[in-house]
Amino acid sequence: MTPELPEEPVEIEITPELDLHTFQPREVSSLLDDYLAACWEKGIHQVRIIHGKGTGALRIGVHEKLSRMSLVAAITWPASADSGGWGATWVQLHKPDDGQPIGQEPPSQSNKKACRETAGF
Repeated sequence: MTPELPEEPVEIEITPELDLHTFQPREVSSLLDDYLAACWEKGIHQVRIIHGKGTGALRIGVHEKLSRMSLVAAITWPASADSGGWGATWVQLHKPDDGQPIGQEPPSQSNKKACRETAGF
């Protein structure tokens, strides 16, 4: 007999850190959309995404997704040694007063290029 699942979704507190170790790779793209939008709405503009070191496939997928998101101002990878090193990426979200609200055009190509260079793309 399997335990019954709750009918209502469980609400998880939004913090400035997202550990992807417990998620399936197919869930990551929509999870990043939802999580970063929730952070932005709560005024959290700097977050750490923990993707782990592994083969690098998850990190590459996360970085590709982040590079296409209009909410993202910049990414920094690898994180410092004390905040995850090669297994984590810092994400800086646009602030409400920087003229880049949710759903608007992505940052300029120069900003995206800077993101890729910071992330090692």
